[in-house]
Amino acid sequence: MEQLGLKKYALVFVITSIIFGVAFLLSNFVYQKRVEEMKSLTNQISLNILSSEVQYNLLAETSCEQENDSLLSGELDTMSERIAHMESQRGVNDAQVLELKKSYSLLQIKDYLLLKKVKVKCKSSPLFVLYFYSNQGECDDCKKEGYVLTDMRKEYPELRIYSFDYHLDIPAIKTLRSIYKVKETLPALIIGEKTHYGFKNKEDIETLLPDIKKQLTKTP
Repeated sequence: MEQLGLKKYALVFVITSIIFGVAFLLSNFVYQKRVEEMKSLTNQISLNILSSEVQYNLLAETSCEQENDSLLSGELDTMSERIAHMESQRGVNDAQVLELKKSYSLLQIKDYLLLKKVKVKCKSSPLFVLYFYSNQGECDDCKKEGYVLTDMRKEYPELRIYSFDYHLDIPAIKTLRSIYKVKETLPALIIGEKTHYGFKNKEDIETLLPDIKKQLTKTP
């Protein structure tokens, strides 16, 4: 009877060990897959950054007839989505995520400056929105504002919306904040060279962009 009890405990121990072993191997496999996915995503974003750098040089010589043919807006949107995915996986304070956001932010600024020059050259009114937000937890409306701007970008594909993390530590963003005198009262939207604070819904933004209906093609 005692021997039977020992066998029973031994069997339970073996089964428990197998379960824990399988769980550990499965957990390790899932972790490795996530690491590989993050590496792949990082490589894709780095390639997009390099590709965009080349396109900027090409678009600098663009003609007015081609001013709306740029693919950079779509690529910036794709990069934004990928960085958002990395933030959700690694966290907003992950070192690699922050480095990618810095590169992405610089590309946005370059795109903004390039298109401002094109608009002046072609004598058309620029329709840009610069959006400053924070991931530090003190901006309750930032996420909601982001959703509004994302929907507007889909509704008006030609509207350029540039999003910047207010606290991202790079000189270019600090200079941009200084030029437009952006306070730490977020969210903040720069529309028509003026800075507007607090949450703005779709109708508010359309009012601040009176030419939006005339110049931009609304997606049905």
